Amino acid sequence: MKWEGNRESSNVEDRRGAGGIGGGFGGRSIGLGTIAIALVASFFFGINPMTVLSLLSGGSPQQTTAQRPPADDRMATFVSTVLADTEDTWTELFRSGGGTYQKPTLVLFSDSTPTACGTGQSASGPFYCPADQKIYIDLSFYRLMQQRYQVTGEFAQAYVIAHEVGHHVQTLMGISGKVRQAQQRASQAEGNRLSVQQELQADCFAGVWAYHANRSRGILEAGDIEAGLNAASAIGDDALQRKEQGHVIPDSFTHGTSAQRVRWFKRGIETGKVAACNTFEARDL
Repeated sequence: MKWEGNRESSNVEDRRGAGGIGGGFGGRSIGLGTIAIALVASFFFGINPMTVLSLLSGGSPQQTTAQRPPADDRMATFVSTVLADTEDTWTELFRSGGGTYQKPTLVLFSDSTPTACGTGQSASGPFYCPADQKIYIDLSFYRLMQQRYQVTGEFAQAYVIAHEVGHHVQTLMGISGKVRQAQQRASQAEGNRLSVQQELQADCFAGVWAYHANRSRGILEAGDIEAGLNAASAIGDDALQRKEQGHVIPDSFTHGTSAQRVRWFKRGIETGKVAACNTFEARDL
């Protein structure tokens, strides 16, 4: 992937080395009953349990001083450059549709960090918090991708960021809010399906970014698309469940199968059209 020398984003907070926070929110302790409520909300409604814990405990995220990544930190520079590329792409796409793209902030952290959705943990992998419109990533996740899932290549790493940016786009378009409202009225199975549709759309949006970034700036090299497809395949619900527990439970899927994630990423990168990513009205995911 061609990225070195390109513009870096100014919307990066480097919290690495700042340390995590304690087990409570806002200095308050959390009881087992509160945790149980959070887990039930997650199980039935697809709500992030950390979000519920934060709301029930009355806490608020602690403020952390923002720092730019060091100039000699190659991986942080890569992430900042990819984020800048997504900013350029989505700014133009929103402008062409008569809208204004509000850029998200990307937070680099180690181990754990406070967010508006509760405490972010490295074990959760990269995630997007709609409450503060920030993307959170512990760069050690990329080592896990290589060591555990045999996913390599810078474009595969860029796909991870572009997917989370896709969730930000969904927030700006009002899609995320509608999904949360629908999940509150849905059964567990229906809520999971809505989650799958949302995740697959974010995969498609990642492909849309790659299409336009390559057409405008020629970022793709030989093997990059294959690496991105390999990443999408490796993190399918069926692949992960089979690897972790030896069997697959389709009704519990929340992100989509490997085949589905590959299909929607390909749709985005082949068409470059946001309208082609409407997973919510697709007959076949």
